[in-house]
Amino acid sequence: MRIVSLVPSLTELVCELGLAGQLVGRTGFCIHPANVVRDIPKVGGTKIVNLEKLRALEPTHVILNKDENLRETAEALAAFVPNLLITHPLAPEDNLALYRQFGTAFGREREAEALCARFESALQAARKQKHPERRVLYLIWKDPWMTVSRDTYVSRMLALFGLQTLPEFAAARYPKLRDLEVAGTELVLLSTEPYRFLERHRKELQQRLRLPVQLIDGEMTSWYGPRAIEGLRYLSEFTVRLQRELS
Repeated sequence: MRIVSLVPSLTELVCELGLAGQLVGRTGFCIHPANVVRDIPKVGGTKIVNLEKLRALEPTHVILNKDENLRETAEALAAFVPNLLITHPLAPEDNLALYRQFGTAFGREREAEALCARFESALQAARKQKHPERRVLYLIWKDPWMTVSRDTYVSRMLALFGLQTLPEFAAARYPKLRDLEVAGTELVLLSTEPYRFLERHRKELQQRLRLPVQLIDGEMTSWYGPRAIEGLRYLSEFTVRLQRELS
């Protein structure tokens, strides 16, 4: 097998399943595990892919995601790649089907089931906890400001910990905001990806909005695959710390 991954979190999953030796291409955003992927050729980004460079790698499998990659990319790849793995997890629980999809596609069923067991354990622990509900504005981009709708993996991941994203209803899955005065907001969360929000942004917005503003690790909220297991634990600790700071 010759695998190219165009999805950062799923590059990590490929490696977790013991397939790093079959990984022949990745995007520039595929950065984990760093010691493994640094020597794997890049074929562009998630949206802008160098198709000729990818073709030269002669992949047998290319991994895509409906949110992160373009339909045109998938259609172009279908002309010369024997196997396209299309993914679209919409909730934390979808990781189980994702692990099994990869286990079946790559003959790593045993490793996939081990991941499922770890994930289910972390999910069960998260569900046992009680967290106060907070209405949050989760920002993923600046100029223009962008957030997530409730029909997204990120929003459903946060909801497990009582963090209900705003706006409650949105036509777009990743809405653009005219301003940040979203009714009902109790807390603003600045994700560290895809936009790299920093401490200075947090201070500026907190002063501007007169609301609590917190930085949050975007990999832990938005990456599926093995990092979702770590993400459940991270969010558990994050919400406990949040309760302590805001009480």
